[in-house]
Amino acid sequence: MENQIVKILNIEQVTHDVRAYRVEKPGGYSFIPGQATEVSINKQGWEEEKRPFTFTCLNEDPWLEFTIKSYHDHPGVTHKLYSLIDGDELILRDVWGAISYQGPGYFLAGGAGITPFIAIFRQLSRQGQIEGNELYYSNKTRADIIRYPELGKILGSNVHYLLTREKDADHRHGRLDAAFIEKAGLDFSKPFYICGPDQMIADLKAVLEKAGARSESLVFEK
Repeated sequence: MENQIVKILNIEQVTHDVRAYRVEKPGGYSFIPGQATEVSINKQGWEEEKRPFTFTCLNEDPWLEFTIKSYHDHPGVTHKLYSLIDGDELILRDVWGAISYQGPGYFLAGGAGITPFIAIFRQLSRQGQIEGNELYYSNKTRADIIRYPELGKILGSNVHYLLTREKDADHRHGRLDAAFIEKAGLDFSKPFYICGPDQMIADLKAVLEKAGARSESLVFEK
């Protein structure tokens, strides 16, 4: 597919360092919830600075949406994105991605790793098929949780938040790690969907396989 230049229609502040960018949808452009594309900024010097971002809209929506965390500790793409305004342009490329829904199971997310799951949950909710899915979502603090109200509305008591740098009465304190998996009482015959930092994915994959989960039931970006 040829590169597609699209205008930003709207920018929504989601958390203190996460924004949702709603952009034009090119004719014939389609994806499956959980998939992504490489994006760059259509400004001089940034056109070939490609980064993978997941679609957080639904395929039938008349726009595309990317929910992106910006890192301001270095002058990279996400830092530059934070300076964009409505009317600025992005460059999109082919759709790709290995995270796709394989049936009711457990979703394990760390930080911005929630993004491929947002579209999946929105699609399941629209189809009335959310039952049987649980989300375990780890963040540093409450303020870092992406789409907090929406996830609660969709999943109800089946969303479980873990905070690693903050303690409060409403959320679990700790990490998504071997100790947590051992105590969570999970059904290892179900699919596990994993997205987050590379080390987290590798660690959870090893822990789950050791605990009895089948390799083919572990869904993650390879």
